Amino acid sequence: MSGHNKWSTIKRKKGAADAKRSKIFSKIIKEITVAVKEGGPDPEGNPRLRLAIGNAKGASMPKDNIQRAINKGADKDASDFTEITYEGYAPHGVAIVVECTTDNIQRTVSNVRSIFNKHNGNLGKNGSLSFLFDRKGVFTIPKGDIDVEEFELDVIDAGAEEFEIEDDIITITTSMEDFGNMMKKLEELNIEPENAELQRIPTTTVKLSTEDAKSVLKMIEHFEDDDDVTNVFHNLELTDELMEEM
Repeated sequence: MSGHNKWSTIKRKKGAADAKRSKIFSKIIKEITVAVKEGGPDPEGNPRLRLAIGNAKGASMPKDNIQRAINKGADKDASDFTEITYEGYAPHGVAIVVECTTDNIQRTVSNVRSIFNKHNGNLGKNGSLSFLFDRKGVFTIPKGDIDVEEFELDVIDAGAEEFEIEDDIITITTSMEDFGNMMKKLEELNIEPENAELQRIPTTTVKLSTEDAKSVLKMIEHFEDDDDVTNVFHNLELTDELMEEM
């Protein structure tokens, strides 16, 4: 299993175990709000909103919460959110990219800088680490009663680069350019992903001792706990030994 899918698996298992559902919901609500402000409240004509609603359903968010988020985004007096990305290094040369959605950039950059400093990392210039990551579409889908062989052929036609199954979860990876094609294909097949998003996949990874790696993962968790942070990407190699520790 490729490294980024290992991390996705860890996050999925942790999410089921550590009751951070309220934080997950707050981040999805922000995404829905931004999508509505950007493209309107009708999911039929707003692909980004349709995707956000799909992710909300995948996270078992109640319909009332989804509708309130849509209404909030449509409210002209509601706070405007800005999407911003920060890049830097954790200890031992591990690259970190932090994606945020915020209504207060000053607060967010202060919090992000504080986490970098607290964990002996360094906040860098935006764009300085872009060469270390490829943008990819990543879809996670419950296997259920899907005919895997036929489904794999269908998604390869839609641009799937990787097709993996673990713990009855299918993970499909596409190029960024084929992300929309895959969404359309899944809709045609009446298959609703548990989650679908653009991720930053490392082109090279940094291998550390288990203890050093755990300290980097603790830093990553601190970023993820921040309400303004929507995604954290890194190029730490997730070895089998480290996976067992977690």
